[in-house]
Amino acid sequence: RLTLVESGGGSVQAGGSMRLSCAVSGGIASIDSVAWFRQAPGKERERVASFKWGDYSRYYSDSVKGRFTISRDVALKTVYLQMNDLKPEDTAMYYCAAVSTSPNEYSYWGQGTQVTVSS
Repeated sequence: RLTLVESGGGSVQAGGSMRLSCAVSGGIASIDSVAWFRQAPGKERERVASFKWGDYSRYYSDSVKGRFTISRDVALKTVYLQMNDLKPEDTAMYYCAAVSTSPNEYSYWGQGTQVTVSS
């Protein structure tokens, strides 16, 4: 069974940067893909970035393309989300997820970390 633990959230001013981390433990061999999602109050959950574990092909939503970067450190069993040029609309709870059953459906989730961007 996988366990995912996010860290690195907080508050930042618009234009700033932040890096989220997702520490993975458990059955890493079962991972086919990893994703970062976010959900703001009153809005639907959005997959902002993901990659396939095997070929490392990456996906970004249009809303973050060019500003966010998803990466991994296999030795540290950690997945990162580097967020640059943050905007107030990036304010949300961010979740790490692993093992996909469809592009937006994942089996394992972290507890989430809050990101707040002030104007």
